[in-house]
Amino acid sequence: MRKSVTILGSTGSVGLNTLDVIRSHAGRFQVAGLAAGSKTDLLFEQIREFSPKAIYLRDESAASALSKKIGRRVRLFTARDGMNRFSSFLNSDILVAATSGTSALLSVLEALRSGRKVALANKEVLVIAGALVMAELRKNPRASLIPVDSEHNAIFQCLRGHAVGSVSRLLLTGSGGPLKDVPKKHFARLSRKTVTNHPKWKMGKKISVDSATLMNKGLELIEAAWLFGLPVERIEVLIHPEAVIHSMVEYADGAVLAQLGVTDMRLPIQYALSFPDRLASPGMRIDWPSLKTLSFSMPDRGKFPCLDIAYAAARQSGSAPCVLSAADETVVGAYLDGKVPFTRIPTVIEKVLSCHRRAPNPDLEEIRSIHDWAVQETKKLCGINRRDS
Repeated sequence: MRKSVTILGSTGSVGLNTLDVIRSHAGRFQVAGLAAGSKTDLLFEQIREFSPKAIYLRDESAASALSKKIGRRVRLFTARDGMNRFSSFLNSDILVAATSGTSALLSVLEALRSGRKVALANKEVLVIAGALVMAELRKNPRASLIPVDSEHNAIFQCLRGHAVGSVSRLLLTGSGGPLKDVPKKHFARLSRKTVTNHPKWKMGKKISVDSATLMNKGLELIEAAWLFGLPVERIEVLIHPEAVIHSMVEYADGAVLAQLGVTDMRLPIQYALSFPDRLASPGMRIDWPSLKTLSFSMPDRGKFPCLDIAYAAARQSGSAPCVLSAADETVVGAYLDGKVPFTRIPTVIEKVLSCHRRAPNPDLEEIRSIHDWAVQETKKLCGINRRDS
């Protein structure tokens, strides 16, 4: 029997790759629902190909135009209904959370509460509300949370069959991003095209900027701490430009297990969908003779201060990671809109964190309130008023 899949963020990079995996394994998976922001033309093409039961479109005006195209054959949800109502209505076997930001949080919590599988490609869900998400996961033995990020998916695979208590440390690898070899003195003159041009992965603009600042690694270490139950002091970041090793686990006896693969997001997505099975993936293979070197180095923390800012927020715990995520998302958006220079990103994030009064164990309502506060505080520092946003 085919597993039904709902994709939050179907028109984004991870969403498109997820649909490609489903297309390749139509006998194993079927699309139940598709959620998108405003790309109506692409969403309409997806509807025609995959025939979902329901769709979600955040943009109200775009939804009105799309409803005339699709008629009554597909149930349409909008921002007025809420993404959570859309995903709850479908109750699919698998929920793929591939949106950025906080929009998927309620849907993820509800899916875990209902005992479903969540394929998580959204870092912010665990960064913002890791304690709540993991508590919900522990409550329901039928629920599962499989990471889609290549690094966390790699660690998940390396940990299979091993007790977390036998782990010495986790090694999160990263290519170093598009600015690895660019001197810091040139950062102020970089174009947005240069900043978002990742050398190895095809990603959305926000995550590409995070990769350039190394905030991506900072968010990933917080996500890893929640997923695998280790303190951030035992999670290290390694720069690995070849991006062949996606992450490693070092055990107490000194043995290291690594997961290797090509830089193709369809691999971790497919593993998350099919887990615990492995499905054939023709064409996605490492060309071993072409691998001349595998190099590693420590990140330049002076050049990329966002990494230390993230470590500091992780150590503070409580509501600090929520503020970190909200400030980062907002200031990166301001940078992409041309409202602040690239070099101000870490300064703004650090300033917002310094103004925050930490809540040790925030509940969902507190998280929402703190997140909103951090967004508004960041906008003030970026010179954005409510009419601009």
